[in-house]
Amino acid sequence: MSFLLASVMPVMARRSIQGKILAPTFAQITNKRVPNRSISAFVLNQRHKQCKLSPTFLKQPLYVSNKPGDTSSSSGAAYHASANQQIVARRNEINRQKRQARQKALDKDRERNLKLRNLFMEEKQNDSSSSSSHDSSSIPPMFAVKVVTCRTLRLELRMNGREKRGRMFVERPSIFSAMQNEGGEGEVEQRVDDASDDNEYACMSLKALKQTIHEFFRRLKKSTYILSASLPILDEDGNVLTSEEGDDDDQNINDNNSSLGMWRLETDEDVQNAFLQAEQFYQRHQEENESTSMKRPTLVIHVTKDPDAPPPPPPPPYLVGMPDPLTSPTMTMLSFYAFPPDGGISDPESTADQLKRLWRPFRALGRVYVAKEGVNAQMSVPTNVLSNFLQCCTVKPEEGGELSHVLGTYMENGINIDPIPVNMEEFQAKPAFKNLHIRVRSQIVADGFATPLDWQSAGYDMPPLEWHQKLKEAREANEKGVDNAPLPIVLDCRNDYETQVGKFELAEPLDTENFRDSWDVLKDRLKDVPKDAPVMTYCTGGIRCVKVNAYLTQEMGMTNVSRLAGGIISYDRTLNEQAPAEESMFKGVNYVFDSRMGRRITDDQLGTCYTCGSKTHLVSNCKNENCHRRMVQCENCVDSLLGTCSEGCKGRVVNAGMVPKRKGEATNNDVDETRQESDEVYTNVDDYSSGYSSSSPSLFRQIELNTAALLPSGAHMVSGAMQGSLLKMLASQTSGRVLEIGSFTGYATACFLEGAAIAGELGERKETGIGGREGGPFVLSLERDRRALGIASAHIKAMSELGLDEDAAEEASKLADGPIVDFEGDSVSFTYKGIAGCEFLRVNDALATVEEMASSQSQLAPFDIAFVDADKTRLMDYVDALASNDRLLKKGGLIIVDNVLWKGLVLDANNNGYDSSDETSPTGSNEEKALLKKNRRARKLAMKMHQFNSEVVRDERVEVVMMPIRDGLSLIRKR
Repeated sequence: MSFLLASVMPVMARRSIQGKILAPTFAQITNKRVPNRSISAFVLNQRHKQCKLSPTFLKQPLYVSNKPGDTSSSSGAAYHASANQQIVARRNEINRQKRQARQKALDKDRERNLKLRNLFMEEKQNDSSSSSSHDSSSIPPMFAVKVVTCRTLRLELRMNGREKRGRMFVERPSIFSAMQNEGGEGEVEQRVDDASDDNEYACMSLKALKQTIHEFFRRLKKSTYILSASLPILDEDGNVLTSEEGDDDDQNINDNNSSLGMWRLETDEDVQNAFLQAEQFYQRHQEENESTSMKRPTLVIHVTKDPDAPPPPPPPPYLVGMPDPLTSPTMTMLSFYAFPPDGGISDPESTADQLKRLWRPFRALGRVYVAKEGVNAQMSVPTNVLSNFLQCCTVKPEEGGELSHVLGTYMENGINIDPIPVNMEEFQAKPAFKNLHIRVRSQIVADGFATPLDWQSAGYDMPPLEWHQKLKEAREANEKGVDNAPLPIVLDCRNDYETQVGKFELAEPLDTENFRDSWDVLKDRLKDVPKDAPVMTYCTGGIRCVKVNAYLTQEMGMTNVSRLAGGIISYDRTLNEQAPAEESMFKGVNYVFDSRMGRRITDDQLGTCYTCGSKTHLVSNCKNENCHRRMVQCENCVDSLLGTCSEGCKGRVVNAGMVPKRKGEATNNDVDETRQESDEVYTNVDDYSSGYSSSSPSLFRQIELNTAALLPSGAHMVSGAMQGSLLKMLASQTSGRVLEIGSFTGYATACFLEGAAIAGELGERKETGIGGREGGPFVLSLERDRRALGIASAHIKAMSELGLDEDAAEEASKLADGPIVDFEGDSVSFTYKGIAGCEFLRVNDALATVEEMASSQSQLAPFDIAFVDADKTRLMDYVDALASNDRLLKKGGLIIVDNVLWKGLVLDANNNGYDSSDETSPTGSNEEKALLKKNRRARKLAMKMHQFNSEVVRDERVEVVMMPIRDGLSLIRKR
């Protein structure tokens, strides 16, 4: 048997890639009943092995049909699950390769930066012990390169201030000494040929120089340019003056390089000679000036637009004169779908990339699925560019259109546009979509068919007004009891949670949980119905009706089938625009697939509350991210359960710190009196603990609001009142020196800074005054995200100038009214209450910076607390760097690590571990399905967090106390 399995398994792995059904074959071979989960795990593991072993995996076809005529729902669902897994596996492999490339570039950049820093240190040591002689050995190990870009490139590439004129440092190779002493032109070339890895040095080749320039001036990658060089212009003290030639006429610079003291850099030899001239100029200057500010050889690089470069292609007609989408006062919701004929879309992945590229200028948001069979989109588009967006989707090829082969005339009923745009403020407060996600799938609507039907043959597409009239006539006939005209069968093709809150009069819901379950219901409902009986179908936007009617006509032989053109969305818009006086035949709420969860068409409340059973029109998802149940729930239950489906989920949400302030919560001024007289009823100890803790200052609440408005996807990352108060208290019990790794928007920074100031007020003030790197109350915060740093520094600036109360909160609230400018420079410092200092330091790699600070002999005084809220996959590395010696964190100091409970999923990681088989299609009971549907990334990170918790608690250098506050804090004390 073992030999048989060994011979069959590779074949099964190959067949699984082609979408075959493996469970029956496996069971037949082993003559045993195998659980579905085990089979799925086996299939997925074999697929992963296939991905690793096959170098042509990324070139394999995505869509391979099953046996002809096999249209069973179960086999089709399994086939498309396998196809979707192929797509996901392919995307993951591509993303993995991209991550590896990015990591390789980051590692190289990090290595270069560390090398330059070491060279700076060596240079300082040499300066302290250098003699007065100026031979080649005394030349600093780095060149300073000033880069000046021309006016044309600045405007064309929209360069910021740093990219217009900047300075970079280039390592000087040792071969330059020999080139200086022995070089003629022939010998220079021979020396370069003999040098190893000369392309690593920017001063050795044109390619390496351009690569180095691109690291600092990344936008130049998008342009064709010419490089020229000149020697620096010095003032009387030897300072390098900023060149202004970049503001001259670009053509004059290109035509008159020699007259301007510049020479072209067109070959490797030109680059080498340019740096050699800079070095010789530096030596001459050093010999002629005993005291000078010129520290190292300097070269000026001029970057000018290549006049012979081909002009950029003209913009497509739909972008000419288009207004700025960021200035639109409203957003318009729309949806559309398309089933292109003749085989559909030949390359869905390239089509998805094309849609991303073409729709980027419109700042459109939404969720779009692309498959071989077509496109399905639900989107939000700024209203002021809506006409341009529609033109982009429909313009003909001869007029500059690129989507006619996918959309254009193939969009059934055009584009469904909601009749009422959403105000921008309302949209930003509760966005229907937060990003534009364009995903490749095996189907744009999962129907369960292994072999697709002919979507071009799907019955009569009935216009909305005709549909309206047909339903009115049917209602009148039904009320009068007319028997000579049979009533049409009106089928609601949506899922049960959609039909619960709204439907057309006379409609029969299919009451399916998933769309692919529709076919058995249709067979049972229409098994005794004559083939020529009138059947009318509808859905939200029309796409599901296409598939339903294709099935009714092609598989069930129905001959009198029609569908509502454009679905309920089109009906609603058409009735509002063309027949506003008519009573809508659709009652209640039209459920839509975005965060609005529904558009209310009439005031009828047809739904039954999932929790209490009362009538309602509201549909929501449980706020507990590990549940996310879609349900009908009344407003009272939404409020009492904080948007969750049960008391259990409510408790998890409260523990995660996701609960907004209660209505009518007391302000700082009257909190004590209100709490003494409060009759608030608390249902759990978390709410009770929060209710009887001191309130946070106004500025802290404003930081939360600003984060939700400016960085909504990261609003849950703010420390929050309970955790922030603890951080402040811990800092106040030390000497007030805190290292924060991960600033985000500055909430925890403000808490630590307040605690540091308290520590400074309680302790003995030194004569040096304000705390800083050398000693005293001081918060050093490391962050790499420039946008987050811009927000955080604005918050601390308001705190340092106005304190923590209403004035500071009002000043901070202005952030949400205007654009946030990215953090400029490398650091910024503030002073709070004339006692505590605070510095934000922008870093590329926080761990590398921490390791360097821990190993260097700098004047940085040790910290009392290190707060780690950074890369969750390298937490133990941070602990190692902080615990290895006492230079950075003093003995007995505290390491605080955030998110150690990771939404409670560490329990699953501890009990069950992370099994790749969990990524297969859910099977089994509802509890198993809920477990399998948990966010994959969250589970992987939970496993990483569990591994860290397990490792750090066994580390003899520290002792650990884990606190279940918010998402979990570990207090780690150095022994």
